Amino acid sequence: MGNNTHETELDELKDIGLQIIANCGGLPLAIKVMGGVLSVRHVQRPDWMRVLNDFIPSCELPEVINHSVYLSYEDLAPCLKQCFLHYSLLPTNAVFYENDIVGMWISEGFIHGNSHDYWRDSEDLGSEYYRELILRNLIEPDARDEALVAHNGDMYGYLSSRKFYQLSLESKELESDMLVWSLVQEQTSLRTLVSIGQIKLKPGDSLMAFPSPRTLHIESTNAAVLVESLCQLKHLRYLSVAHTDVSSLPENINTMKFLQHINLQGCESFEKLPDSIIKLEQLRYLNLNDTGINVIPRGFCILTNLSKLYGFPAYMDGNWCSLEELWPLSRLKEIELKGLDNVAAGLFAESASLYQMRLSYLKLECSTRVGGGGLVIEGRSVFQDEENQRIEAVFDELHPPQRLSTLVIQGYFGLQLPVWMRTEDRLECLVVLTMEDLACCTQLPCCLSQLPYLEVLKIQRAPAISCVGPEFLGVSEHHDQTAIMFPRLHELVFSGMVKWEEWVWEKQLNAMPALEELLVDNCKLRSFPPGLAFRARALRRLVVTAAQNLNSLDSFASVVELDVYFSPTLTSIANLHQLQKLTIIFCPKLEKLIGVPAIRRLVLEDYDMETLPRYLQDVGNLSLLQLDCSLELLTSIAMGQPGPEWKKYSHVKHVEAYAHDGDNQREWYVLYTKDPYKFETNINQRSSKLAGN
Repeated sequence: MGNNTHETELDELKDIGLQIIANCGGLPLAIKVMGGVLSVRHVQRPDWMRVLNDFIPSCELPEVINHSVYLSYEDLAPCLKQCFLHYSLLPTNAVFYENDIVGMWISEGFIHGNSHDYWRDSEDLGSEYYRELILRNLIEPDARDEALVAHNGDMYGYLSSRKFYQLSLESKELESDMLVWSLVQEQTSLRTLVSIGQIKLKPGDSLMAFPSPRTLHIESTNAAVLVESLCQLKHLRYLSVAHTDVSSLPENINTMKFLQHINLQGCESFEKLPDSIIKLEQLRYLNLNDTGINVIPRGFCILTNLSKLYGFPAYMDGNWCSLEELWPLSRLKEIELKGLDNVAAGLFAESASLYQMRLSYLKLECSTRVGGGGLVIEGRSVFQDEENQRIEAVFDELHPPQRLSTLVIQGYFGLQLPVWMRTEDRLECLVVLTMEDLACCTQLPCCLSQLPYLEVLKIQRAPAISCVGPEFLGVSEHHDQTAIMFPRLHELVFSGMVKWEEWVWEKQLNAMPALEELLVDNCKLRSFPPGLAFRARALRRLVVTAAQNLNSLDSFASVVELDVYFSPTLTSIANLHQLQKLTIIFCPKLEKLIGVPAIRRLVLEDYDMETLPRYLQDVGNLSLLQLDCSLELLTSIAMGQPGPEWKKYSHVKHVEAYAHDGDNQREWYVLYTKDPYKFETNINQRSSKLAGN
């Protein structure tokens, strides 16, 4: 209800709230949906009373749920009702991101931007609608990365017997389950077609049967044969052929004058855009990521309605650079630039004038010099000074606007990060920062700790950094001892810093009070700094992977969940008094697990263990032990009370132990429950139960 709601106001609403809960019959879905209805109402008694009076309880479980959903639906504005019903079209097991969904809503005419407010356009309104549907609990994007789960059903019977305006179809890889295109062509009234998965096409199949579709989304199939007839769809607004074999668009695509949204992501054989694409005056969204497109048509700058542009290639042709085409695109809010190592000088980067745009998201990408193992690719371990200086000059001129909230830098190989990253007022609105494949940077910038809104920081694959020193926390001669460093940071990732050995952070330095999740992966860090355990009191999840020289994890007072993987020198985990869930995978020298009184779940995986670790006996309140081990050790565990491992696990409330077959599938098992006693294994004879002594 927000921080401004007074406690007295809440007390006045409690009796009504309890009545609404009672009418929900204890059903979680009904309660969630009604909570969504109330969350968008005024915090006033008359408004809540109207909700209570409209909510007539029912005795039948489905009816209670349906009525609560219906009430929430009826409470929607007319435009939101259309968006909600359209959302239900999207198929099972497919990922639809917010951009896709909002783009479809716009193409259907459900959203109309405000012509009087230049920056509050259709995409902004669509995002507001999307968030309100989530707030009302009518959609749950987290269930599948912003995807709605809808059933496929017996679509072939329906397609042959009925006519539809909107179709959403999902087919499997098996040939017998493929979508037969001839059945789709019979749907001559279609306005929306969403097809995920393989399509069975034959010569002559086309899009010509559909006179007036607004939305066409075809994904993960061979659809190149359909491109020839694409320009027949004169009313099409939304086009997505992501992850298909499509390698070109029609040369006369300019005849599709209403086209607003083009998604070519993952079309790997696509190399060239048609020159006439620059005549699509209504185009708002263009995604070229993961395609072979390395050049763009001259005159791209006249697409002034573009709002989101991904995978734009930086390209030189004599003294002309494609970045020059960007500065007139003043409506851009999100942009991803790739191939920046192709830019000859900083002067060409300056012509993009990114700082004058109202960008909220920016990605700057060079061809990576870092391999999968985190090391600089062989043959490129030493760069010429002039190459380092050139890329530094290019990035220095690509400084973003101050309102930027998300920044991604990938493949940068300058010796030091851009000058605007070393000046705190240039990124004062930044919320998310990701830096990947920093081949040559030896030090992280000092101003990051001063950013007031930074919540997420990820450093991935920076092979030249050996120490994260005081400068990372903004310590200098003029440092304000009362200042809080990284005041809002809640997620921090250090991954692939293969030479990183030391992290300096003393207890007296107040930093990261809001940090909730920390991931450290693939490094040579010897120990965690004392300041981290002492100051990061909100830290709840800690993940440590492939820490080659780490000996102990100690005194993280607030950590609730700890994952430790592939750390060969780790010997001790101690004094984690709030720890509830612990996962240990291939840490062969771990001997001590002490000071963990709250632990309830332990996951242990190691196929080289000859015996269960002794520290299991020291964990007294363990509710679940999940073990993946060798068949030899599992056989010993399966002996039960007479066996040598019994004392180590008999106190655990429930044990699940497994050994894998040659295909790494769990084939053999031991299942043990302490109370009431139950012991089951298939070691000697599958599904046989062994009587206890």
